[in-house]
Amino acid sequence: MRLSQARGSGRTSPKFTEGFGSAPAQASCVQFRLVVRDASTLQVLQLYTCLDQIQYIEWSSDSLFILCAMYKRGIVQVWSLEQPDWHCKIDEGSAGLVASCWSPDGRHILNTTEFHLRITVWSLCTKSVSYIKYPKACQQGIAFTKDGRYMAVAERRDCKDFISIFVCSDWQLLRHFDTETQDLFGIEWAPNGCVLAAWDTCLEYKILLYSLDGRLLSTYRAYEWSLGIKSIAWSPSSQFLAIGSYDEKVRILNHVTWKKITEFEHPATIANTKTIVYKEVEKSPSVETERLSLPPTRALASSLFSTHSKYDISQVPVSLQYIKPVADRANPKMGVGMLAFSPDNCFLATKNDNIPNAVWIWDIQKLKLFVVLEQLCAVQSFQWDPRQPRLAVCTGNSKVYLWSPAGCVAVQVPLEGDFQIVSLSWHASGDSMALLGKDNFCMCYLEREEIK
Repeated sequence: MRLSQARGSGRTSPKFTEGFGSAPAQASCVQFRLVVRDASTLQVLQLYTCLDQIQYIEWSSDSLFILCAMYKRGIVQVWSLEQPDWHCKIDEGSAGLVASCWSPDGRHILNTTEFHLRITVWSLCTKSVSYIKYPKACQQGIAFTKDGRYMAVAERRDCKDFISIFVCSDWQLLRHFDTETQDLFGIEWAPNGCVLAAWDTCLEYKILLYSLDGRLLSTYRAYEWSLGIKSIAWSPSSQFLAIGSYDEKVRILNHVTWKKITEFEHPATIANTKTIVYKEVEKSPSVETERLSLPPTRALASSLFSTHSKYDISQVPVSLQYIKPVADRANPKMGVGMLAFSPDNCFLATKNDNIPNAVWIWDIQKLKLFVVLEQLCAVQSFQWDPRQPRLAVCTGNSKVYLWSPAGCVAVQVPLEGDFQIVSLSWHASGDSMALLGKDNFCMCYLEREEIK
């Protein structure tokens, strides 16, 4: 494993691509500057200066363009990697700007104006402009099919929720229908693009499944009169829909009848002897007396005061740290807030916010709990390797944790200073990932394992 660091003052937001010539590229922004680096060496390939502080960056699907959004000024700048002298500026003017994203073809930009009055579709090829009215201000109001052919938009008109489906090739309206929701919270397509999931606000447990032509296929409710859906995740095969709820359970729906086939609970005590519980433990490295010197070298001082983590297998039953939510505060820390299927459709990783230090890994083929990772700190983020069942976890310290069916390991990031990993992102190849801190990031390179 090899690690390289990039540091900067201000906001750092790395994203990855695989399309810059023959070498993958990586982009990050620091204040006014956009830096494009070679993802394997971190060598600077391009450096662009924007008109204001960059608040969001995104690669186009073919990795030939990068958009930089400056929400405070209502401006989006687009840069070309093939032609560094070419650039584009989109100014929303008095309408303002709150969100910006690429269309799947990488040649159109969708800007959402302030107060969600409209979505403006800008074409880089024809310089034409299209408008979509009444977009709803919700967590996930725009969803594209994986093949990039269709786009669904959540809308709010006359105090009622609607969904419009557009054809991305010409932005023509394909279907427009109302939804049986009180306050639509999000929409997401199945990976095969045949079914659209729409779920209601957390005050009502309701998820609706629509076909491409707008027909309501099924409605699912688990219970009433309590906080409902907190997160959802489609399996890569589109056969399963996992629903994380505030009652600390995950319910799995099947794609044939859209009925529940099982539910996964997250108890504070693991009693099943067939479940493997990996517990993170810290130990201080031993230093030989002969190596001590006064004053100590920088490397020796760092090793003296640092701690290393490893995993021990705990004997069941195991009691996990359980946090009772504060009932009189908004957005209580409770329920299943993170869900992710492995790329081979074999595993599901979850996090129950009531037990913040644990990651639960479920065997989807056997529909039972397989592994629990018990961390010393609260889990901040986890993400699957896009090429194999390997999960990366970070907990806000300077370590990254990797799990696969073969076992798990904790890796110390050997960087100077206080580097706290708050999120991580895999490269599309699965050979590297970015470990993101508040003001800097670190590239982690992994040796490729042969999958038999």
